[in-house]
Amino acid sequence: MRRSILLTPGPTQVPEEVLVAGALPIMHHRTPQFEAIFAEATKGLQYIYQTQNPVVIFASSGTGAMESAVVNMLSPGDKVIVIVGGKFGERWANLTKAYNLNTILVTIPWNTVVDPNHIKQLLQENPDVKAVFTTLSETSTGGVTDIKALGAITRNTDTALVVDAVSGLGVVELKTDEWGVDVVVSGSQKGLMLPPGLAFASINAKAQKLMEQSKLPKFYFDWKKALKNLEKNTTPWTPGISLIVQLNEAVKLIKEEGLENVYARHTRLANAIKKGMNAIGLKIFNDHTGSACSAVLCPEGIDGDKLVKLCRDKFKVTLTGGQDEIKGKVFRISTMGNVNDNDAVLGVSVVERALMEMGYQFDKGKAVAATLEALSS
Repeated sequence: MRRSILLTPGPTQVPEEVLVAGALPIMHHRTPQFEAIFAEATKGLQYIYQTQNPVVIFASSGTGAMESAVVNMLSPGDKVIVIVGGKFGERWANLTKAYNLNTILVTIPWNTVVDPNHIKQLLQENPDVKAVFTTLSETSTGGVTDIKALGAITRNTDTALVVDAVSGLGVVELKTDEWGVDVVVSGSQKGLMLPPGLAFASINAKAQKLMEQSKLPKFYFDWKKALKNLEKNTTPWTPGISLIVQLNEAVKLIKEEGLENVYARHTRLANAIKKGMNAIGLKIFNDHTGSACSAVLCPEGIDGDKLVKLCRDKFKVTLTGGQDEIKGKVFRISTMGNVNDNDAVLGVSVVERALMEMGYQFDKGKAVAATLEALSS
């Protein structure tokens, strides 16, 4: 049987230990046994989030946690700032508009990231802004936002900083408490190395104060209910039982490696792949690409979607293409989660093979050699 490799920005490859944990017999969620597992899971999330604040868990995709951040802190007509530099910044914008918020859009070119000074100026001009919504790792472009700088701007104000770390958590450095981030949302199927199906939100005191004032409708994603149940090591609704068991195993693996080492591994692999791509004349799309995902500009005459299809169907390595305005213009290769040196080298070699078949002229083997050299240094 031919094994397929996922080098996608989610879902990501699931370690064997985590897969096995998901096959354990199901248990009832209103039992002391599950409550102990749930307590361990939420403690593990605090470690990865680097927070002492509560982290609530929903059985949903990461978008559910994003929606929870909107409906639990705000009221109709509230003014918010949304930073849009890719598809997932657009998701924040769509959510705030869906709930009739007064949204100030900060739209930036997809190949760059926001200047924190621009947000500082906007907040000075609009002191009534209730929240700034941004994205840590924008997987549609590869760009990484300077969350530390944004946190320094919002920390001593009444404005909450809300960060989508769905693809960044456990991949890109994020110090929630130290950097003054009020809400961080994430999902299970990226750096946490789980199947899809869980969403998380860390909620600090400023966010909880806004929660008390919020008048937007909410039911399933109600933080008050989630926080009250969190105190009893459970959830208001039926949780993703097997996924939470798997979460504990994934946290153990991350703790064993050490969070700083996890960050360093992702950076090392991403840099090696970038050097491999550069070696055969390919450029990285975003000027501020991080360690989660690299969007690689296709050479002239090469369709990125066709390249991705060839890699997946013939060579059994799944990459992803571009979205919206960069569809067909880039392909994306991820080093997120359960990825090692061999996976990175394989991914680069498959890109070389696909490009050769598609007629791109380059020194064959040069990308692989540059990747290997980077990994060996």
